[in-house]
Amino acid sequence: MSLHPTLQPYADAWTHSIEAISELVQPLAEAEWNRRTPCPGWSVRDVVSHVIGLDSEMLGDPRPIHTLPRDLYHVTNDHQRYTEMQVDVRRHHTAPEMTSELEYSIIRRNRQLRNESRDPSTKVRGPLGTEFTLEEAMRTHAFDVWVHEQDLRTALGRPGDLDSPGALVARDVLLSLLPEVVADRANAPRSSAVVFDVHGPVEFLRTVRVDIQGRGTVETAPALGPAATISLDWESYFRLACGRVTQESVADRIKLEGDAELTAAILENFTVTP
Repeated sequence: MSLHPTLQPYADAWTHSIEAISELVQPLAEAEWNRRTPCPGWSVRDVVSHVIGLDSEMLGDPRPIHTLPRDLYHVTNDHQRYTEMQVDVRRHHTAPEMTSELEYSIIRRNRQLRNESRDPSTKVRGPLGTEFTLEEAMRTHAFDVWVHEQDLRTALGRPGDLDSPGALVARDVLLSLLPEVVADRANAPRSSAVVFDVHGPVEFLRTVRVDIQGRGTVETAPALGPAATISLDWESYFRLACGRVTQESVADRIKLEGDAELTAAILENFTVTP
C-alpha cells in the first residue's frame, strides 16, 4: 500500500466503522430505515445517506443538484444546508437502493485508499469552498463515520465499538477542541486549570490549562488545585460533545468538583460538532 503512514490510522478507523455500518444495515426491513437516531432530525436512512455523501466528497464526486424543502426544522445554517443536500436527495430511496449505493461507495473508497500516494499536507476540497490538508480531511472523515456508526447502533439497539479505532480517533479530535470549549466559550479564568477524568472503554485524564493571555492547551500532566474537575464516562462524554444528549439527561453520570459556575459554563458549551 502506498498510503502515507500518518494517514494509515484514519484509513483503518474508517474501514472498521464503514464495515460495521454495512453489517448493521444490510438485514434491515424497509420500516427500520425510518427509525429515529440521536442525530437531530435524522433517521437511519438519513444517517446512511450522509455517510454515503461523506465518501462521495472524499472521492471528489460532483455534488447533487437538488433543492431542499423549506420545512426542515433541524436545518438552520449554511453548513447544515450543505450537509443536508446529500441526505435529502436520498430520502425516498428504498432499502435495496441504499445498501447497494453504500456497498458501491465502499468499493470505490477502498480502491482510492489503495492507490492513495499523496502527501498528508496536500490541500483537498472541503465544505462550502474551504480547503483542508488531506490529513485533516481523513481524520475528520474517520471521526464523522464512527460517530454515525454510534448513531445507528443506538437507533437499532446494537451497542458496540466504543473502543474501536474510530473511537480513538474521536477521542483525539474531541480533545483537540477542549481548549476552545474551556478557554473561549466558557471563558475560564486566566492562569487556571480544568481537569477532565474520563473512564470506560476509552479512558483518559487531561488538563486544560488557560494561560495569562487566556489561551487554552491540553496537557497530560494532572493539575494541582484545579479550578474544576469534570468526571464522566466515555459514552456520555462523546455523546455530549457531539450533541447527541443533553447535559440534563446524563447529569447522574457526571461528577463535578470545584467552581460551579465554570463547570456549568463548560457543560453548556460542550457540544462541538456542527
